[in-house]
Amino acid sequence: MLILSAFFSGMEMAYVSSNKIHLELEKKKAGIIAKILSKLTETPSKFIATMLVGNNIALVIYGLFMGDFIMDWLNGMLPIKNEQLNYIITNFDLLIQTFISTLVILITAEFLPKVFFQIYGNTLLKFFALPAYIFYYLFYAISWFVMGISDFVLKKFFKTEGDELQLTFSKIELGNYITEQMESIDKEDDVDTEILMFKNALEFAEVKAREVMVPRTEIVAVELHENIQILTQIFTETGFTKILVYKDTIDDVIGYIHSFDLFKRPKTIKSIIHPIEFVPETMLISETLDALIKKRKSIAVVLDEYGGTSGMMTVEDIIEELFGEIEDEYDNINLTEEQIADNVFHFSARQEVGYINEKFKLNLPDEEQYETLGGLIVYNTEEIPQKGETVYIDDYIFTILEVSNTKIDLVKLEITPKD
Repeated sequence: MLILSAFFSGMEMAYVSSNKIHLELEKKKAGIIAKILSKLTETPSKFIATMLVGNNIALVIYGLFMGDFIMDWLNGMLPIKNEQLNYIITNFDLLIQTFISTLVILITAEFLPKVFFQIYGNTLLKFFALPAYIFYYLFYAISWFVMGISDFVLKKFFKTEGDELQLTFSKIELGNYITEQMESIDKEDDVDTEILMFKNALEFAEVKAREVMVPRTEIVAVELHENIQILTQIFTETGFTKILVYKDTIDDVIGYIHSFDLFKRPKTIKSIIHPIEFVPETMLISETLDALIKKRKSIAVVLDEYGGTSGMMTVEDIIEELFGEIEDEYDNINLTEEQIADNVFHFSARQEVGYINEKFKLNLPDEEQYETLGGLIVYNTEEIPQKGETVYIDDYIFTILEVSNTKIDLVKLEITPKD
C-alpha cells in the first residue's frame, strides 16, 4: 500500500511538474505509449482525480493494517514487565499509531516520491504510463462520481464552469524546452537561427536597458561649442551616423547630430542638434523600443540613479537582442575570447558573463549588479585589481593580464579541478 501510495502521489506530481510541450510532442509520436498518454491527459482533472482516489484507497487500507502491525511490533520490542510502558502503550495506543504511521507515510509515500517524480517528471510519466492507464480505468467510476459532485458544486454555488481546462504553454515551459534542446547540441553553430531568435524573444521582455547599452566609457561625443571641423573629423574617423552632443560634461547630454546634417553646411553645432530621449537603467528595452518608435527616434541616453550618463543605446542595439549581432563595415570592436587549454581561457573584461556561460558551457556567477566579466571581478573584490593579481571566485581563478586606472581590460580564467 505504501508503494501504491508513493506511485499515485508521484504520478500526480509528475504530471503537474512535467513540461507540457515535451508531453505534447510525446503524444504526437507513434506507438502504444503515445496513445496512452493522449488518453490519460485528455482530461487532466480526471487523471488527477484518479490518482487522488487511488492514493486515498491505498492509505485507507494501509491504516487498517498498520495499527495492528505497530502495536504488535511495540509489544514485541518493549519489556512486557514494565508497568509504566505498558500503561502508555495501552492508553495512548491510538496516538502512537497515528504518529508512527503518519511519519512513515510522509517520508515514504509523500515527500520522497514527490521529490523524485518532480525532478524526473517527463521521463517517469512516460515510463509509468501503462500502470497509470490501468488504474485510470479501474477507478473510472469513482473518479467520474467525484468529478460529477465537484462540477455540480462549482456550477450551483460558485456559478463557474466545471472541467474546462484549456491546454496552454507558459513562457517558462517554452524557454526550458528550448534550453534543453540547445544543450543537447554539441556546437552552437548547429542551432537553427529561428530557434535562437525564438529563445531571444522569450527573454526579450525581461532585458533592461543597462544590459544592452554602450557603456559611458565607450561613448563618442562632442562638446556643444566645438567647431564643425572637429565634428566632421569625428564622423570620418568613427564611421558613425550619429554623435551625441554634451554641454561641459558627458553627464549633461543635450542631443545628437546626424551625419546628414553636415550637408546643410552648418556654422555651429547648436544649429543642427536634435532632441534626444532619456531612459533609466532599469527600464525594459521593450518599453524603450516602444517609446523610440512612437517618438520616431533611434537613439537614447541611459541615466543612472543619480541622473548622470550611464551609457547610450540605439534601436539597433535593441534589435540585436532578438536577431543577434548585426555587424557592418564600421564595427571594429574586437573582444578577446580564446581557449588556451582545456580549463584555461583568455577573455576581454568587456565580455558579458551570460555570453561566456552560454558559449563555453561555464557556470560563472551571474547577478543583476553586473553584466560583464570585469564587473564580476570588481563586484567580488570591491576594487580594481592590479596587473598580475590573482582573484579566486568559487571554482574559478582570474589572473589580471591588462588593466588601466579605471577598468580591467584582459583576464586569464582558469577552472580549478574538483576533488
